[in-house]
Amino acid sequence: MTIKERIKRIKLKTTQVYIALISKETPWLAKIVAGLTIGYALSPIDLIPDFIPIFGYLDDLIILPVLIYICIHLIPKSTWESYEPRSQKIWENGVPTKWYFAIPIIMTWLLLITWIFVKWILA
Repeated sequence: MTIKERIKRIKLKTTQVYIALISKETPWLAKIVAGLTIGYALSPIDLIPDFIPIFGYLDDLIILPVLIYICIHLIPKSTWESYEPRSQKIWENGVPTKWYFAIPIIMTWLLLITWIFVKWILA
């Protein structure tokens, strides 16, 4: 499997995890892991910053698939497989048709940065 194919597969699986997060059929423990997975995938802050050569992307190639793997194993197989067609539809034209799912993550980071900035100014 080439790197391009692996990245495409991770994108599809990440979208499936997002669908699992918003689905009512997903068990609560899987929803928690799915929330962490989506939060990590959309987070501008990584454990190892991307500007560090090789290691910056290595954490994304290891941590994200591990989180996806855990999430998949917490969801019943038939339920997980039912999310796949919806995931493929989102990436139909090569670009997500539903980009707005990133808004909660962006808002969380903006609130966190604002809170830190206000604490720093008032300290």
